[in-house]
Amino acid sequence: MFSVLNITTFMVMKQNVLAGFKNVPASAALIGSAYPELKALSNKVLELEKSGDIVRLKKGLYVVSPEVTGLTLSTELIANHIYTPSYVSMQSALRIYGLIPEAVYTMQSMTIKHTRQFENSLGVFTYTNISREAFSVGLRSMQSNGVSFIIASPEKALCDLIANSPKVNLRYNSDVLRYLEDDIRFDMDELSNTDTRILRQYAEVGKKGNSIRQLINFIEQ
Repeated sequence: MFSVLNITTFMVMKQNVLAGFKNVPASAALIGSAYPELKALSNKVLELEKSGDIVRLKKGLYVVSPEVTGLTLSTELIANHIYTPSYVSMQSALRIYGLIPEAVYTMQSMTIKHTRQFENSLGVFTYTNISREAFSVGLRSMQSNGVSFIIASPEKALCDLIANSPKVNLRYNSDVLRYLEDDIRFDMDELSNTDTRILRQYAEVGKKGNSIRQLINFIEQ
């Protein structure tokens, strides 16, 4: 049986070990391996989850609670880890850049794998399939809450959104204007900063190339 001193020592040890993971998602195996002096490592992760020390993201993947680390969680980085390879995109990315006004309650990402959706205590994470050729176009790394995550550039996020909105077919400049201003309420003042080179690359390898080319025509008119 543990003495009061041993229990206190164990609690301090547990907090120190978990704090070392910071706010980066980790596998159950990695977390369990941090306690080599304890038996039944397979049960250790379950105990940590029940105590609220770690948060379950999906089967076999966890992140340490902010109450333990004192660090804010990055849902963007978590999205990158839940289903890989992937990157944050569409409305989620546009909102992060401040290009659309509405809050986005689902973290949207693109992946070369099958389309999937995951739900956990942090929210809903959706992943939409994209071709391998279009996947790498217009990606960048962004920092938030002390970590870096992969996100679409504003141009790529807009292309992904257009390409994966079933009813969107941009044939004329009037269609583009209506879509940007009325449908997604895009910040039109920022449109002049658009890198059309990314749009052109996407139009060559991504879906709805004609709609993307019409967007380019609208921007360059």
